[in-house]
Amino acid sequence: MKLVVTGGAGFIGSNLCHSLATVEVIEEIRVIDDLSTGYLDNISEVPKLDFRQVSILDARALEQVITPDVQCVVHLAALPSVPRSLANPVASHEANANGTVQVLEAVRIAGISHMIVASSSSVYGNNMTLPKTETMATRPLSPYAASKLAAEAYALAYASSFGIGTLVFRFFNVFGPRQRADHAYAAVIPAYISAALDNQPVRIDGDGLQSRDFTFVGSVCRVIIEAVLRGVTNPEPINLAYGTRTDLLGLITLLEELLGRQLCRSFTPPRAGDVRASQADNATLRRLFPDVASVSLRDGLLETIEWWLSGSSR
Repeated sequence: MKLVVTGGAGFIGSNLCHSLATVEVIEEIRVIDDLSTGYLDNISEVPKLDFRQVSILDARALEQVITPDVQCVVHLAALPSVPRSLANPVASHEANANGTVQVLEAVRIAGISHMIVASSSSVYGNNMTLPKTETMATRPLSPYAASKLAAEAYALAYASSFGIGTLVFRFFNVFGPRQRADHAYAAVIPAYISAALDNQPVRIDGDGLQSRDFTFVGSVCRVIIEAVLRGVTNPEPINLAYGTRTDLLGLITLLEELLGRQLCRSFTPPRAGDVRASQADNATLRRLFPDVASVSLRDGLLETIEWWLSGSSR
């Protein structure tokens, strides 16, 4: 079995590639990544891997990698971060919406029958109903969220128009090893762990009561791999999270417990485009993937802290 993973040098993509390489029936993993937010050292030791440093906006390059002998494309490449999209909305649209269309076109031209596409829980925006069900209204609050909604809409439209077996996952605050904090748009968990290990205050935007459904990257990878191997498709997007709800103050308290010391807090004004509360309804996920067990926030944080302490993040 041959696969293509776009964004394979990034956080989720590199974890997925490491996991895919352990699956016997997978012969080759072709990775597309322009290294704008990914790192080559994330995948330097992955066997069965064919790396191509190209942009998903380069149609000709995509056609050379996404070829008829590929059985599945896992499309993870994106320009992440709500704050980044507020600073440069057009760049987010180009990468996340236009880039997805380019990948879909390459899949259509090559005649590939199965595709997995990453979307985001941010598409729910200011819809305050909890938990978030896939059938509720989407109300993006940021250009990033709007671009991910456009990406999933295009993916499902291509599925309907051209018969591509498609599965769209809405990720909810994925965390774990290989998620770095050495840039301005770092996610909250690596930012907090980095600050704690450097004896710096953890920054809380707003009152700290905003909540998230934190999902360990190992759980995400196991679901994606099963979807690849079984050829799972669905006519609507699926929440990929396990229905937990943790506010930032609770996250800090848990980190303090795991690290064995109190962390200094620094409160700042709320961020524009930030969603107040997020929690997934995972009924569809459980129905389609009943055998995939989730990793708890505590266990996931322990594994993530161990990765940081190993020096791999430096």
